[in-house]
Amino acid sequence: MAVLVTGGAGYIGSHMVYALSDRGEDVVVLDNLSTGFEWAISPKAKLVVGDIGDMELAGRIITGHGVDAIINFAGSIIVPESVENPLKYYHNNTSNTRNLMEAAVKAGVPHFIFSSSAAVYGIPEVNPAFEDARLDPINPYGRSKLMTEWMLQDVSRAHPMTHVALRYFNVAGADPQGRTGQSTPQATHLIKVAAQTALGQRKEMHVFGTDYDTPDGTCIRDYIHVTDLVAAHLDALDYLREGGESTVFNCGYGKGYSVLEVIDAVRRAAGHDFPVVMSGRRAGDPPALVAGADKIRKELGWRPEHADLDEIVQSAYAWEKHLMSRNA
Repeated sequence: MAVLVTGGAGYIGSHMVYALSDRGEDVVVLDNLSTGFEWAISPKAKLVVGDIGDMELAGRIITGHGVDAIINFAGSIIVPESVENPLKYYHNNTSNTRNLMEAAVKAGVPHFIFSSSAAVYGIPEVNPAFEDARLDPINPYGRSKLMTEWMLQDVSRAHPMTHVALRYFNVAGADPQGRTGQSTPQATHLIKVAAQTALGQRKEMHVFGTDYDTPDGTCIRDYIHVTDLVAAHLDALDYLREGGESTVFNCGYGKGYSVLEVIDAVRRAAGHDFPVVMSGRRAGDPPALVAGADKIRKELGWRPEHADLDEIVQSAYAWEKHLMSRNA
């Protein structure tokens, strides 16, 4: 048996590949390296450079490696870009994943784990948002993820392939062993941007929107350490292999922090201040998004080990310092 990790050279995918390899799984990575890095992949895994939309290639990998599970991280993830270029997101996130599903069905892959997003909730009527909340995404990124969830539901009803869709909240941090982290130079993740600014790699950072109906006027998000997120994937894989039914889980801690609170945490990690510019709102940003995280704890037994904002920020900051020396 082998696990196919698509997008395994990227931020979350590379952490997943290390976690699978660490527990002795046979891992094959399919990544086009458009945003990922070959050096970020565990040396125990096999890399195939290609696109998940290439059904013939995906089929060869599945049959050639005896793949029994696919964990799909491949796709585009920048919300404002999805508003500006929606067709890119419907192609990368929806159409290509549809092709990967067809290749999986044809080859008889029994299990599929999909990296969905809290963006499927749009602006929740109530926070925290639980899995049964109204699904009403407000940007093409969220819609592309919801469409894929719907496709998986239909495919699992029609074919013997069970799936878990994991709705990520805001993923941050880096591998505690320092092996990989968020490495895309122009990534838009708040903590990465703040860390880069604190390290002088950016002259300033912007806070987009200070007039939201929140305690300090800035957006509130639920931040989850990437290591805890990857542990949720391992739990989901074990759940499916043990006969679990297709389902969806939120991946978050159930506690939100504002943009200004996160910036303060980066200041603490850096030990100094840095330039922050207050700007207007961006299109497609909900005021608050916090996970209702009871289901995954109850049904998968998931227990986060890094649910502390300062720990998340410190690991991300340390990774940025590592990248500076690595890329020097």
